[in-house]
Amino acid sequence: MKLVVDAMGGDHGPAVTIPGAIEAVKAYPITIILTGDKNKIEKELSKYQYPKKQIEVLHCSEEITNEDKPVAAIRKKKDSSMVVGLNLVKEKKADAIISAGNTGALLAGGLFILGRIKGIDRPALATAYPTTKGASVLIDSGANADCKPRNFLEFGIMGEVYASKVLNIQNPKICTVNIGIEETKGNDVTKEAYQLCAKAKFNFGGNIEARDIPSGYADVIICDGFTGNIILKLTEGIASTIFGILKEEFTKNTLRKLAAGILKSGLKDFKKRFDYTEYGGAPFLGVEGNLIKAHGSSNAKAIKNAIRQAKAFVENNVVEEIFKEIDGLGED
Repeated sequence: MKLVVDAMGGDHGPAVTIPGAIEAVKAYPITIILTGDKNKIEKELSKYQYPKKQIEVLHCSEEITNEDKPVAAIRKKKDSSMVVGLNLVKEKKADAIISAGNTGALLAGGLFILGRIKGIDRPALATAYPTTKGASVLIDSGANADCKPRNFLEFGIMGEVYASKVLNIQNPKICTVNIGIEETKGNDVTKEAYQLCAKAKFNFGGNIEARDIPSGYADVIICDGFTGNIILKLTEGIASTIFGILKEEFTKNTLRKLAAGILKSGLKDFKKRFDYTEYGGAPFLGVEGNLIKAHGSSNAKAIKNAIRQAKAFVENNVVEEIFKEIDGLGED
């Protein structure tokens, strides 16, 4: 299996993507193509011992930054690490691409270069969301601010495939985010979406309110990208605040420091359950290629886990499975 890593992507670039890629090739029987500035990549590679045959470097003269306008960047920066990587996947020279770079540009590139799966109107980001029962799938988590009812149905189908094939959730329960659990709640879009999902083949659990998402009641949580991104960012903020408060409280005096020492193992496990680096990245479902978006602030561990996720994505033929499930639905 050959995977592309956009070495220049993310807030930290090669300083993070390179060690993450090295850890991945040591752990898995894969080959990684690092796209980006050859001099910067090789300088970083020289700091590590790694299996040379499992890492290739493909020089790119351009880089897409977070300040670039997404569509313009994809169209103009043809020799950027991101565009070159996407084309490798399109041309079947690589099985998947992982990038922590400009989200808008990566999604635009996924659409323009890889294209949509026939029958999918709006591809979507599917993020692993931590709950008391494990990871659920939040889809869409940021790709589509405005959606039609049909899109919610597509998100449910794609989310079911991802949850069952990659997260190994049997017969996942799929729910729509709403302001109440009754089917009559919400705006016109969510009410119509409810009716479409209720008739779908997947295991539809009705509406779910935001307060019930962390309980793990739903295995797949479907919503428009505007709502999904707010849920995701709010959760990250709350988790960060809780950890900050706990640290402050447990270091106030000697007695509390001793208590923290006793609870250290449990606190580590608690933090791990909310650590995005454990999940690595979010696949862009609905495009004709395997594309994983890693968090912009990813560390090496997150990059390694995003690569692991891409590997599972390829091995389980997620794109082909989505095509099978969506085929025959027809388009509006």
